[in-house]
Amino acid sequence: MTLQQLRYLLGIADNGLNITAAAERLFTSQPGISKQLKLLEQELGIQLFSRKGKSLAAITPAGHEVIARARRILREAENIRSLASDLSEEQEGTLSIATTHTQARYVLPEVIKIFRGRYPQVNLELHQGTSEQIAELVAAHRVDFAIATGSRDLFPDLVLLPCYEWDRIVLVPKDHPLAQFQKRLDLETLVAYPLVTYVFSLTGESSFKQAFAAKGLEPDVVFTARDADIIKTYVRMGMGVGVVAAMAWECQDKADLVALDASGLFPRVTTWIGFRRDTVLRGYMVDFTELFAAHLAPELTQRAASLESQTDVDSLFAGAALMLRGGCDDEFGRAA
Repeated sequence: MTLQQLRYLLGIADNGLNITAAAERLFTSQPGISKQLKLLEQELGIQLFSRKGKSLAAITPAGHEVIARARRILREAENIRSLASDLSEEQEGTLSIATTHTQARYVLPEVIKIFRGRYPQVNLELHQGTSEQIAELVAAHRVDFAIATGSRDLFPDLVLLPCYEWDRIVLVPKDHPLAQFQKRLDLETLVAYPLVTYVFSLTGESSFKQAFAAKGLEPDVVFTARDADIIKTYVRMGMGVGVVAAMAWECQDKADLVALDASGLFPRVTTWIGFRRDTVLRGYMVDFTELFAAHLAPELTQRAASLESQTDVDSLFAGAALMLRGGCDDEFGRAA
């Protein structure tokens, strides 16, 4: 049995039992994969796949067991390589990150700029998507870090480290009636206007909707998008009142928009960074977490990675003072 055979096995499983597609993904030939699969089954003395003619039809129960163990073996093999690289002080590699548009657009640029200055030989890959799409990338083992807000149930196999908190703000054009609103904004006032906000999660009720429902209100959400810049564009068009993350408030927006504090109207949310529990964190990965959230000192991140459950991780950070991230000139925010 070889690691290459196990890679071919996972390639077949991850490409819908299509050996040709697996060969293309693994940059090898279809006959080569078929031959190695046959040798592996002969060595193990079991059938990993049921067949229909010359095609693979399904994974056998024994095949599921072997594939699960093969994944762990290959992850550990990669961890050994990562550990060896760190011990040799090698500063080369790839860091793959999956995150939402808000983090990619408003938070990560400065972090990545500093990181690239420190580690010019580390290749960065940035994937953007919804929480559900990020979870799919994690499940496929295509990323090292996931960065998202809430949706923790989608990531049961990750170590989740709290990074910072944020509130929502309300955006309106300067000639909108709310632009002159002098009192503290409340949901009863907000619900009278058509709203433009983020795409709602497909899993579970959103905190946005729950806030209105708790007061017996039904918001008129006329447009949703995952991109805060798109939301601001439609607010400028007069389509509706925008509700976005405070960090999306940019100084140039002040030219034609007004931002109203919406803290307390909706639950304050926490953005986290996560990685697989069996990951050996390379030095530059630990450094990245600290750049993203200053309180995540290397020893704290390593300690969290060694804990057995997310409950233990949550206990480690219980009571931690997190930064409240705001927008332009840190408006609507505060330091930890």
